[in-house]
Amino acid sequence: MPLFCGRKDYGVQSFVLKLVNNHCSDVDALRDGPRLEGRVNLTLVVLVVPIERGKPRPEKTFTALTKEFATSGISLVLVEPKAPDEVLLGFYWEGGLKYVRGKAKHLSPMGGGFYQLGVQLSQMVHVSDWPGLEKLSF
Repeated sequence: MPLFCGRKDYGVQSFVLKLVNNHCSDVDALRDGPRLEGRVNLTLVVLVVPIERGKPRPEKTFTALTKEFATSGISLVLVEPKAPDEVLLGFYWEGGLKYVRGKAKHLSPMGGGFYQLGVQLSQMVHVSDWPGLEKLSF
């Protein structure tokens, strides 16, 4: 092996660093200006229960991944462009599911068949308030 040959992983490290820097929220803030509310990147599996005519539809529940959290909202990654106007989001927490009600604000294509759904969160919902939710799980 020649003494002065380049490290094989340098190209990988360089690419990953550029990829991360181009998607860093700090870099976005420099380009777009600061956001009024900070966001936290956090990936969790979440249940999405559509609400139709004011009532949850547990039979239409699907799963999604979270992308970012803010104190009043969340962004989800969906595998198809189905975005109910209102939803209950079920999070696994302390041995059970906790539900938060939210309203869809935007649906944007991400590429590769994925979509980002922005949801404004409004209130905690108790399972006892809506029959059918207690049967849901991951």
